[in-house]
Amino acid sequence: MKSNPHLYEASARLFIRRLSERYGRTVTLDSVPEEEWETLKDRGFDLLWLMGVWRRSAAARSEALVNTGLRREYGEALPGWKEEDIAGSPYAIYGYEIDSYLGTAGDLARLKSRLNSLGIGLIVDFVPNHLASDHPWTLSHPQRFVTGRGAVLERHPEWFFRAAGGAWLAHGRDPNFPPWTDTAQMNFFSDDLRQALIRELLRIAEIADGVRCDMAMLTLNSIFEIVWGEMVRDYSVPKTEFWVETIDRVKQRYPHFLFLSEAYWGYERKLQECGFDFTYDKALYDRLRYSAASDVRQHLASDEGYLKRSVHFIENHDEARAATAFGRERSMAAAIIIATTPGMRLFHDGQLEGKRLRLPVQLTRAPEETADPEIIRFYDRLLKISGSEIFHEGKWKLFEIASAWPGNESHQNLLGWSWIHGDQIKTVVVNYSPHQAQGWLKLPRAWNGGKSVFFLDELTGLVHDRNPLELNQKGLYADLAPWQSHIMSAALY
Repeated sequence: MKSNPHLYEASARLFIRRLSERYGRTVTLDSVPEEEWETLKDRGFDLLWLMGVWRRSAAARSEALVNTGLRREYGEALPGWKEEDIAGSPYAIYGYEIDSYLGTAGDLARLKSRLNSLGIGLIVDFVPNHLASDHPWTLSHPQRFVTGRGAVLERHPEWFFRAAGGAWLAHGRDPNFPPWTDTAQMNFFSDDLRQALIRELLRIAEIADGVRCDMAMLTLNSIFEIVWGEMVRDYSVPKTEFWVETIDRVKQRYPHFLFLSEAYWGYERKLQECGFDFTYDKALYDRLRYSAASDVRQHLASDEGYLKRSVHFIENHDEARAATAFGRERSMAAAIIIATTPGMRLFHDGQLEGKRLRLPVQLTRAPEETADPEIIRFYDRLLKISGSEIFHEGKWKLFEIASAWPGNESHQNLLGWSWIHGDQIKTVVVNYSPHQAQGWLKLPRAWNGGKSVFFLDELTGLVHDRNPLELNQKGLYADLAPWQSHIMSAALY
């Protein structure tokens, strides 16, 4: 896999349903027309994350149908929805077997082979913190779950449920939110549980190229003890982190298997230290969405090694659609930033068309939405540009940016960096603000000889002529409209 890969996320059931409607026949993962995967490759994607490929839970579907908050979300996303449009959450897994709607046993392995032949890797989900409340282990191995007991059970009965086998088990829980009532919380201080999950991952590694691990920080010993310590007092705190043991075991057999983690609360570096290849960069997302350019610059300047092992995004199935959350112009500026920053670049199904409705993960039918032609053209250009070798194998350097003239502080709204690969250089500059901005960008190389340096803006096709002496002494002058960007290649004449 090349450096700084591009990842495409698609909801498996929505993707297959859309193709079945497009081709007028039942499509499964094994029968997706080859041109669909070739299009993915042609657009520069190195990895496909099929979200929700595993067998879903009947109990989770029942919960999804009666949850008033979810029903309200269904109505907002898909007016006139019907019960047959609802499935159990893909994050309340009944079993790590393919969802029957998507195909049959063996289809994922064959899909992996097809994608690999095109140079694309297959990523699937792994949900480490919890399983569906009716998962077979709740009957056969209830000791693998957190068990309700004593005062905590009395104080917080909503945290627990009585499983079919009679045991009181905890629901999966993020300590900052109510429990997920369609799930059962696994006990990460149990070695039996840990070994069982490692066996599941080894089976997954036979049929996929990597996993995106949901809420990966919840399994860390320190966090698990804070949330569930009173419930697992009969167990000793393990000497190693679950992820250290697990990733090491899997990579001994499958050294190129990728581990991606959803991660929050500042535990990204800890998870990278545990062996994760990439961790979510939610901090960059939040700065792009809620903060000024100076905060974005500060984040990008912090640690290039961390950036290269981060997953950058402005949209995924958990977040609002980028066109809605950022607005069209700002979303395009943000997309340029994530697409040309070191690390994994994640693009969500529908993002490239400017779709605006975020769908709950339980929905298996999507509403009709009109695509935004301007956003389509923009992403066609951006993916072609950022798919070039220099943005994957080149050396990245953040620019220093100086004021255009005394008293003009608008340069604080500019972000800029270069990529150098061999004798090639690409320059990226973004005005990440709703105001006109000017500044001088200190370039990473000197320009010797020649009368002019021509900068071709690959986004617009315009050519900017600059004097080599001025470039060497003052830098590259930039004057950009609100949310405007340049991605420029340079040539000396």
